Amino acid sequence: MKRNFCLLSVLLLSLCLYTNAFAQKKVSILGDSYSTYGGYVSPSVNICWYDAEVGGKNAQNDVRHVEETWWYRLIKENGYQLERNNSFSGATVCCTGYDKNDYSDRAFITRMYNLGCPDVIFIFGGTNDSWAGAPIGEYQYSDWSKEDLYQFRPAFCFLLDSLIKLYPEATIYNITNSELSAEVTSSMAEICRHYNVQNILLHDVEKQSGHPSVAGMKSICEQVASVACK
Repeated sequence: MKRNFCLLSVLLLSLCLYTNAFAQKKVSILGDSYSTYGGYVSPSVNICWYDAEVGGKNAQNDVRHVEETWWYRLIKENGYQLERNNSFSGATVCCTGYDKNDYSDRAFITRMYNLGCPDVIFIFGGTNDSWAGAPIGEYQYSDWSKEDLYQFRPAFCFLLDSLIKLYPEATIYNITNSELSAEVTSSMAEICRHYNVQNILLHDVEKQSGHPSVAGMKSICEQVASVACK
């Protein structure tokens, strides 16, 4: 009996180790329009640019199915599981949006608390900060005031600092879009180096109406996978 119990214990331990080794990694995305798709974002009230009903905004883009998005491709092709996609079209990292409006309701630094319990986090922002001409600010790695977070550099520092503390078990990747302002691109690279967060700098992404086409989505998936899914 004792021998059988020991054998059973060994088998259960082996099964647990095997299950953990092949458990699906849970992926969360903190993004903007590039990562949206109607019916696949959380909270569901987040504004989406891509949608099954009309494809890309007003049918100006050839993405017509969620399976064509960069994140869906990445998750499916690598055996991952979607934990949460908290993406919001038009959102900035900082609290300053288009026409200098207050975007604190949709900013990345506001939504970062709602990512579930991920093993991997992909941040894909900065595009609207660049397009909207948000104030760039100075590099600031602590002691942020509310006013500081209306500027890109302090807000992005605060974002990475907070995500590392909020999700200590998660691996964090930052994705930098192609064709952004030099200030936003270089700032994300510098801040990622400071926090030891892998920065994936995209290149040669085909776009329609400023947003990835089907071919562009495939390219993003491949570029991200080449770094994050080795």
